[in-house]
Amino acid sequence: MHHVIRALIGKDLSLLFIRGSGLVQALLLGLLLIFVFSLSSGPANPVSAQAAAAIFWVSSLFCQVLIFNQLYALEESHGQRLALLLLPVMPQTIWLAKSLAGLLLLLAAQLCFLPACVIFLGQTAGAHFVTSIAGLFLVDLGISALGSLLAAVAQGQASRESLLSILLFPLLTPLLLAGISLHTASFGGESQDLDQWLMLASAFDAVFVSVSFILFAFIYTGDES
Repeated sequence: MHHVIRALIGKDLSLLFIRGSGLVQALLLGLLLIFVFSLSSGPANPVSAQAAAAIFWVSSLFCQVLIFNQLYALEESHGQRLALLLLPVMPQTIWLAKSLAGLLLLLAAQLCFLPACVIFLGQTAGAHFVTSIAGLFLVDLGISALGSLLAAVAQGQASRESLLSILLFPLLTPLLLAGISLHTASFGGESQDLDQWLMLASAFDAVFVSVSFILFAFIYTGDES
């Protein structure tokens, strides 16, 4: 099964990089949000660490919506979903491959968002930077697991980007709060109970991964059965 997952990830990443437009759109949207929010502050009123962390995660979430819509549209636009379902693996393998592909793309985008926060929002690395990196991965893991499931739900809808946002954002609120709290500390702000926020992110990761693993087969194969 591992070679199938690697092949599916490679296929998705290759197709997205060949097309390019979706990835550029997602990255530019995140950077534009950071830049626009930076205009609301000035030298006499710098952006607080908590506000910068919130801007970073809002940019990441909007970027993630575009990434997973692009990943699932690869098969939908050419009617190739049935070809994936004919692979000699469980349907959950498709979910896992697209979750990991989306996770890699989101992490790559955030490598651009973090320096942008430093440059445009005037942030610096705090004492808890290492802890925030662990939190970044945990939050991204939950975002990718649930985003992959709900992107499968949104496919075939006329306004799938809007539908995915409506479904995704409320469910991700606990992870978003954890990410903001952890990155407030990483940007030099004060944040309490970092270990508890890490445990909260881990708990929601377990819930989202388990639920997505169970439900994906029913959602993705429903139209083909």
